[in-house]
Order: sequence, then structure tokens, then C-alpha cells
Amino acid sequence: MSVVMRRILAGVCLGVFLNAGAMAALAQQQGADDDSDTAAKKAKKDEEWGDRSLRLKAVKAEGPCPYVKVLYDAARYHEFKDDKETTSAAQWTGEINGIESECAYKGTDPIQVGMDISFSLGRGPEAEGQTKVYKYWVAVTERDSAVLAKQEFELPVTFAPGQERVDLNTRLQGIYIPRKDISVSGSNFEVLVGFDVTPQMAAFNREGKHFRYVTNAEKK
Repeated sequence: MSVVMRRILAGVCLGVFLNAGAMAALAQQQGADDDSDTAAKKAKKDEEWGDRSLRLKAVKAEGPCPYVKVLYDAARYHEFKDDKETTSAAQWTGEINGIESECAYKGTDPIQVGMDISFSLGRGPEAEGQTKVYKYWVAVTERDSAVLAKQEFELPVTFAPGQERVDLNTRLQGIYIPRKDISVSGSNFEVLVGFDVTPQMAAFNREGKHFRYVTNAEKK
């Protein structure tokens, strides 16, 4: 890759807008038993998110989109009391279940990327309090190469009394990747997502260990 191209890529801008209202609505939706209430909240979510998705997809991408994926070493978050990796010692857990993304660009315009991220967050028997602020990040990289930009986000979650797990989705939109010219397509880039984990948590994930709360509905 040329020096000029690397300078262009080094100036990549990662500007992401978090739809906090939609995220809160989805978080509150978890555990609701009334079907009509759930339907109403789903309609509200569609109304809040719909125009954003349509605006992005209105500009047809003239090439492939960037690869969007969860970094394996940072896909799960686990806090255990006294570092004892047991159910009884669990404090806070988290898992990124998956990502749905789309992109748009034409000519020499920047590549625009939007995504929906699905999370499962857990509260263990050794957790203190009902609220946990999870931290995660989004990074843009040259494919299989250097990180061009990275931004961190906070995901506050409040658990109801006795609630062990909360499943929610959040919408990120406004990731812009500048391009030198029309020959630079989305396939030159990757967008990675992961929790802000410690080296110990990364090693836990790398070893293939897994810890996730199962809801009462899933046990049936």
C-alpha cells in the first residue's frame, strides 16, 4: 500500500451515535409478560430506528461492505469474586451474541456503517448493587493490519430484584471511513467490536471457557 494511502487511512474518523432511547426501550422490554405491551414497544423501536436504517440503505453501496465481527478474545465479560471461576462466585457477566450491519458509499464518499449489536448481561450472586456499567469498544482496522480508529462506549444496565440476566440490543450509526478514491472498497477494512476486558478475561475467553446465565423460560 502506498504512503499516500496509508496517510489517508491514518486520518479515518470513527464517529458513532448511540441511540440511547431505543436501547432503554429494549432493556425495559426484557421480562415483560404482556404480549400487547411487548408489541407496542416493538412498534416504538421500529419507529425510532426505522428512518435511520432507511437513510443509510438509501445510498446503495457501490462495492462490498467492511467486515464487521466480534473479536473473540473480547466477546465475553466475566467478573468473579476472588478470581474463583465458579457459579457461586460470579459477580457480573456479559456476552456479545451477534451483530447485524449494513453500509453505504458511492464515488469517493466515505463508507458509512451502521450496526445493531445484541448483548446478554448477567448479575451473579456475589454482585453488589443492581446496576452495572459495562464498557465496550468499536474499532476500525485495515483488514488484518493496523487499527485506524477506536472508540469506547458505556452500557449501563439495571437488573430488577431477583433478575439474573438482561438481553438487549443497541443501535450504532455514523461510523465513517474515508477513502482515497473509488478503487478503495469496503473490503479493505474491518470493524471490530468487543468488551473492555482485562488480560485475565481475555485469557479466559481464548481458552474457550464460557459462562452464561440461563433464564427460567429457557430451562423449561
